[in-house]
Amino acid sequence: MAKAKRKATADAVEILHRRYYAGKPRRLAALEQARSNDHVARKLTALRLANGLSQRQLAQLIGTTASVICRLEDANYEGHSLAMLNRIAAALNQRVEIRFVPAERRLRSKLPTSPISKDSQFVKVYAQRSSHADHLFYLQKLKS
Repeated sequence: MAKAKRKATADAVEILHRRYYAGKPRRLAALEQARSNDHVARKLTALRLANGLSQRQLAQLIGTTASVICRLEDANYEGHSLAMLNRIAAALNQRVEIRFVPAERRLRSKLPTSPISKDSQFVKVYAQRSSHADHLFYLQKLKS
């Protein structure tokens, strides 16, 4: 039986997905975990930048070190605690909100609500801290 021909594409995201993720549940699960960690890291970075703070300034506000803030804003960091997120939120006059969504639904949050150009400080910070698993997600965000 002949293989069905695959539709040709020049879409880099589609090519990466086919090559590294399609039909590989463990890789897809790792990608979803990376997306989740990335989501938290980007939200923290955007919140800090929106308030015009450096990592050191935010750290002083919540009584920690700049290296802790740097770690929290790292897309590869997996140890975000609710207590620390609440401390940051309180210092910036925000609150943490947690939602449960069906597992089938992929996390498709938008970049922060303020318009961001590809040359912005946020994108530069993100690009410095992303991992290979995050690149697929990042490419999708730039495309949308």
